[in-house]
Amino acid sequence: MDNKGKTGILLVNLGTPDEPTRSAVYRYLKQFLADPRVIDVWAVRKIIVPLLILPFRSGESAKGYKDLWMEEGSPLKVYGYKLSEEMQRRFGDDYVVELAMRYQNPSIESALKKMQEQRVKQIVVLPLFPQYASASTGSVQEEVMRVLTKQWLIPEVKMIDAFYDDPGYIDAFIQRGKLYNWRDYDHVLFSYHGLPERQITKGDDCGHCLKKDYECCNTITDVNRLCYTAGCAETTRGIVKGLGIPKEMWTQCYQSRLGRDPWVKPYTSDIIEELAKEGKKKVLVFCPAFICDCLETTIEISDEYQEEFEEAGGEHLQLVEGLNDHPRWFQAVEDMIRAKLKDGSVQQVADVEGKIPNAF
Repeated sequence: MDNKGKTGILLVNLGTPDEPTRSAVYRYLKQFLADPRVIDVWAVRKIIVPLLILPFRSGESAKGYKDLWMEEGSPLKVYGYKLSEEMQRRFGDDYVVELAMRYQNPSIESALKKMQEQRVKQIVVLPLFPQYASASTGSVQEEVMRVLTKQWLIPEVKMIDAFYDDPGYIDAFIQRGKLYNWRDYDHVLFSYHGLPERQITKGDDCGHCLKKDYECCNTITDVNRLCYTAGCAETTRGIVKGLGIPKEMWTQCYQSRLGRDPWVKPYTSDIIEELAKEGKKKVLVFCPAFICDCLETTIEISDEYQEEFEEAGGEHLQLVEGLNDHPRWFQAVEDMIRAKLKDGSVQQVADVEGKIPNAF
């Protein structure tokens, strides 16, 4: 590299409490749920969250975090640091690689400060969310720019806004899936984090989003390239094709909804109940919205939904582990960053045939 400065690589995940205690979880949720991109209804954010959600959810979530916690700490940090350390090794001394969390620690501001101290000439920002959503990737982008605009000298910034169809990311989940023979299961679920329907339609300037007589999620176009549900559908198509799962054997669904407003459907909880009532006993579950194991996968799927499945007559939900520190995932991240540095774009996987049954 020339002598005009180093390049920064900022890897950002959602966030995690500093420790699995009620007070730490409360601080994390307070910051997280105060984000207008996460809770976009003023009355809910300002009144319901502090009065009803935080006092009750912090204690319940702390129990889950205690079960989730690894010896080295929170999985998001443990695997996040492994990823950042590996990227630092691969890119070398002319690069400054930092891990940050959108909420809590290490903060985006602290990571960018370290880069500023080393006078980086440009920064590649990779929010670790495969499918774009305003509440995740959009919030990271906004926070990065908020922090940088406080500087007098702002380096060039390149942001990777989504990688739901990246060949390496898809292949990494295929490799994870090969650890389990889907033929040994009665059904396969692709369970993504849910979003309120209003947040999906806010980004729709064509007036057809989420309407049943449209199939816009079955193909990625310039119009829906950053639509969350379309991105989820594209990821599912890639994994399904790679593993050879027939369409009658799988369903895409959404988990982790909060409140009474309608969220994107179908709900994972409803689907597992339906499968159990149909006599399905063993179900394999992918969670491709999460690049590493976390509360929404290890606890929500393997514990909470497992209990619901058993109560409805099922036997076992087998979670396909997150990418965590899988070598194929590390290679995918390196490739995405190098592609962004080279020409400002991320290579995208070719269109894959297939449609999403029961998507909405």
